[in-house]
Amino acid sequence: MSTAQAICPCGTGLNLSACCGRWHEGPQRLQAPDAQALMRSRYSAYALGRLDYLLDTWHPSTRPTSLDALPPELKWLGLEVRRHGSTGPTGAEVEFVARSKWGGKANRLHETSRFVLEAGQWWYVDGQVR
Repeated sequence: MSTAQAICPCGTGLNLSACCGRWHEGPQRLQAPDAQALMRSRYSAYALGRLDYLLDTWHPSTRPTSLDALPPELKWLGLEVRRHGSTGPTGAEVEFVARSKWGGKANRLHETSRFVLEAGQWWYVDGQVR
């Protein structure tokens, strides 16, 4: 199956090219329309090993200088968005649970992430693990 026909890892059931893939590359790159779309696209970037996209969507005030390559044996299994909403005219939060498996062990990341809209682009700022 081609990348364009692959189902998006974020769980919408859409093809990658019609979902998060359009924010990863091409003419709509970095143009996620809201915080939830950006969060879903970042989850997909983790699942696909797109470290470039993760760095490019991380707010400069909190962005690390680099990211280590993700272990090839890490498998992302699913995403559940629990809630999302505005925190003001240029801010938003998204609470989610991401499931993964690594080394035979199942893991869950339950986080509330903060996002900010600046110059027409949504950015990931940071998150609070629950």
